[in-house]
Amino acid sequence: MEFALILAIGLVAGTISGIVGFGSSIMLMPVLVIVFGPLKAVPIMAVAAMMANFSRILVWWREVDWRATLVYSVTGIPAAALGARTLLELPPHIMEGALGVFFLLMIPARRWLLSHNLKLATWHLAIVGAVIGYLTGIVVSTGPINAPFFLAYGLTKGAYLATEAAGSLAVYVSKSLVFRSFGALPWDAIAQGLIIGSSLMAGSFLAKRFVLKMDAERFRFLMDGLLLMSGLTMLWAALT
Repeated sequence: MEFALILAIGLVAGTISGIVGFGSSIMLMPVLVIVFGPLKAVPIMAVAAMMANFSRILVWWREVDWRATLVYSVTGIPAAALGARTLLELPPHIMEGALGVFFLLMIPARRWLLSHNLKLATWHLAIVGAVIGYLTGIVVSTGPINAPFFLAYGLTKGAYLATEAAGSLAVYVSKSLVFRSFGALPWDAIAQGLIIGSSLMAGSFLAKRFVLKMDAERFRFLMDGLLLMSGLTMLWAALT
């Protein structure tokens, strides 16, 4: 029954994250912590997140900006490995609190970027990849941080979802390899992550029809709502 509940929540989380590009970890982690405990929940979610990102690449394959993905990944991959190693040594509560505040501040910041029509150049993504890669290695989810930067780069809807997923997949693979090398990702956790990830993948394919019908302003409004929920969730995690 517990696993069935996780899969049901995973389907919903996969659909929502398939629409806005993030949110699956935020929705699933509380349940995974309750069922498996915090030590196993993080590596299980890392495997499931890889599958979720891979499915978004498959859904929007023709719209991936591979140049942006490469620039982001070149710095993001080693930074994520360093962050994952840091996670194994330090408690993440302080970082989660800081991220929570950051998520909330990104709502007006993203609106400000849009109102002033400011855009990021490709090389900016290398800096973004290094910072977010490291943070992704430490905490469960930094998807909400990626969103404003990839949108400011000029991507939207399918192109944003696919390119952000490609960059995030590279970062999560790096994080998972570090977990595996230090014995924090046993085979049973991999199997559980693959099963849970399958529900996230199904949600990504369900989400495509909603994205195609959604206008740009409604997409941005939904993005702000998820940023708000992400920030409050991170603050709650830091205080508990």
